[in-house]
Amino acid sequence: MKKSRKIEQIRNIILLFSIPVIVFVLWWYCSGAGIVNPSILPSPQRVWAALVKQIEKGSLWVHISSSFVRVIKGYMIGTIAGLLLGTLAALSKTVGKLIEVPVGILRPIPAIALIPFFILWMGIGESSKVSVIVFGSFWPVLLNTIQGIQSTDKKLLEVGEILEKNRLIVLTQIVLPSALPAIFTGLRLGISSAWTCVVAAEMIAASSGIGFLISYSREMAQPATLLVGIATIGLFGLLIDVIFKRLNYTLIYWQREDK
Repeated sequence: MKKSRKIEQIRNIILLFSIPVIVFVLWWYCSGAGIVNPSILPSPQRVWAALVKQIEKGSLWVHISSSFVRVIKGYMIGTIAGLLLGTLAALSKTVGKLIEVPVGILRPIPAIALIPFFILWMGIGESSKVSVIVFGSFWPVLLNTIQGIQSTDKKLLEVGEILEKNRLIVLTQIVLPSALPAIFTGLRLGISSAWTCVVAAEMIAASSGIGFLISYSREMAQPATLLVGIATIGLFGLLIDVIFKRLNYTLIYWQREDK
């Protein structure tokens, strides 16, 4: 049993890293053979050199920290607003009807399309960038919270009524635990949207951040540094997603047997 489990773990590791390794090998080979234009796709060695240069200068950490702070601010505001309004809309038909039309109008608007409006309204400071992140991260949390709460098993609610539990106990011990998987899906989608929004905002109006690094590298014709910025976004996105998966696994422990 232990041997088969170990083989399964090795197989999973191979599956996880097989595509990145294949892509990297192809990239290395095509760069060395001159198949691709180095001014468009630089070699791994040049990208590594650009990364080392950014680290030695200390500029990479400045850009990462600037983007990270903006994401945290906007994501926290958007998440709290989405959770509160989503809970109210799911529990109250009146609130649900009140927000139905505004949600239907505003939700399809890409957060990126609102960047010029926020800049015009708030200027090119931090407020406009954080507002874009709030808008982008709000919708996944809101919609998944509503769906999760409204999808609560009716039989569980009937059991709560039979046992004469008050609304607070039903909400905290039946409704919210049932909605947690959907809420966590919204949180994961929200953080992904937050990173997309911050990069887009920084590419338009910023003097620091990963988006600014990418935009500046494009203007200066520095594809290696541009790829460093893109890779940084991808790695941070992967790290955050792993953290959310671990939190999901830890908090929603009653679903572990289903995975």
